[in-house]
Amino acid sequence: MKSAQILEQTISINAPATVVESCFTDLTLMHRWLNPVLRCEPVGETWSTDIGSQSRFIIQIPGLKPTLNTVVVERQPGLVVWGFKGFFQGSDRWECQPITNGTLLLNRFEFQIPNPLVSWGFNTFAASWTKADMEAQLRRLKRIAETS
Repeated sequence: MKSAQILEQTISINAPATVVESCFTDLTLMHRWLNPVLRCEPVGETWSTDIGSQSRFIIQIPGLKPTLNTVVVERQPGLVVWGFKGFFQGSDRWECQPITNGTLLLNRFEFQIPNPLVSWGFNTFAASWTKADMEAQLRRLKRIAETS
């Protein structure tokens, strides 16, 4: 299998780590900064970021709605790592690092795409958009955390 691709972004946020963390552990807050075409929902009745909790991220493309099923594989105060297997295989890490006057938020999306056709399509059409979208999401999350 080919090596993993990594998209990593950081942003300084003028808010305590607990406030920043709530932005990616509270589903209502999460939907305020996620790309509007991306929907996250729990698998089962209750949303949770405890280890083993499952959720799905659905891209709202009419007729397609590609879905990425995730499970929380690592959880500590200020850290959630979602693992996934599907058209993407890998992890999505959200980590708060306290700094002077706030928090440094790290988002590391590390993945492989096993299907060569899907990999080609992603790298040709969606990779640069995905990186830009991750940066935009962090800016929206920052605004929410700093105004909470």
